[in-house]
Amino acid sequence: MTATGADHDSAGTTSRGWWWWERRRSAALDIGLGLASAFECALEGVKFAGDAGVPVPAGVLFGLAAGVTLAARRRWPVAVVLVSIAVTPANMGFLLGIVGLYTLAASEVPRRITAALAGMCLAGTFIVTFVRMNQSVDDGAFNGGRWLVPLFSGVMALGLTAPPLLLGLYIGARRRLMESLRERADSLERELSLLADRAEERAEWARTEERTRIAREMHDVVAHRVSLMVVHAAALQAVARKDPEKAVKNAVLVGDMGRQALTELREMLGVLRTGGEAVRAEALAPVPLAAVGAAAAAAAAAAEEGPCLADIEALVGQSREAGMVVEMTVHGAVRVYDALVEQTAYRVVQEALTNVHKHAAGAKVRVRLAHRDAEVAMQVENGPADGVTADAGLPSGGNGLVGMRERVLALGGVFVSGVTDAGGWRVSAVLPDRVGAR
Repeated sequence: MTATGADHDSAGTTSRGWWWWERRRSAALDIGLGLASAFECALEGVKFAGDAGVPVPAGVLFGLAAGVTLAARRRWPVAVVLVSIAVTPANMGFLLGIVGLYTLAASEVPRRITAALAGMCLAGTFIVTFVRMNQSVDDGAFNGGRWLVPLFSGVMALGLTAPPLLLGLYIGARRRLMESLRERADSLERELSLLADRAEERAEWARTEERTRIAREMHDVVAHRVSLMVVHAAALQAVARKDPEKAVKNAVLVGDMGRQALTELREMLGVLRTGGEAVRAEALAPVPLAAVGAAAAAAAAAAEEGPCLADIEALVGQSREAGMVVEMTVHGAVRVYDALVEQTAYRVVQEALTNVHKHAAGAKVRVRLAHRDAEVAMQVENGPADGVTADAGLPSGGNGLVGMRERVLALGGVFVSGVTDAGGWRVSAVLPDRVGAR
């Protein structure tokens, strides 16, 4: 019962016989029943030849031809039952009738045809038995009285018809039930396979999203801090001999930047270590979604403690200390947003300022922050490089704008970036005030 349809198909292919039999043992059984029925009908054909006044070989051949049809019971069950009904007056074919009626009831033949043929078998057996017993009473071979004739004929007809019919109906119903259960098992197996594939795809997608998010966080944390450190180091190198006090101040700033970068890196690594326990559990018992969910939950908890809009002013101040001319304006009433919204806004401004350090040394920058009814908007616009300030030679990985766009779109916001008419660059983003707005 636990085997699937595919298993049955493969088993049937390896043991398939010939003609209409699916298995060789079925063919052997039917051929054996056909030979037994042919032998029985041949013996009864001798008596039939004597009663009908025909040559004995003719009666034997007639019995053989009628009995051997039982071998085709699986292919033509209706024909086998009709043959058994036809030879009933000749008082032969008991095995042919019983097995044929059983096969008919167990087959897929419509029930109305099965009922009609079973009624014909019952009537034919009753009539033949009734006539034979009346002849025995007339000949004196039976002295039980004529009132026993119909009773005995009815019992005989029911005994030869009802048991094989009921057994065939039971076996047929059981076979259909087994096939239905097998089909349901196959369907369930296919559904489980599809669900497993979909779960694996979702797990892979979640892992990819988590890796992308972590890479984006690492980029934002490291790129900005290290960029400022490089700018301060370049300034330190330029003024080390001319202005020792300013050199000391730049050295202090470089140290502060380095410590801040290390602090944020430790926070990120703490998130990764928290998710590492789930990953180790996955290695022992592979549950991809659970591991990813644990890491995502830890990352979300860490996100609530990340930077916010109130830190943007300090961020701008760090760029000013690095020598950048930054003008910041805030429009609208300041209010509190979801932690993820504030962190995304902070990261957008941070990455935009980092790009100015990398690609537009000495450019003037304007940072605008607008608090609206149901959203918060930010814009960072810089002019072209002044051509005087030395380029710090910061490398670019080309992922800054991509990361900003992914962050903003993930919250259902709008992100636009491009070259300005003055030859500078503008980054604009609008975020909903609630994460659920997406």
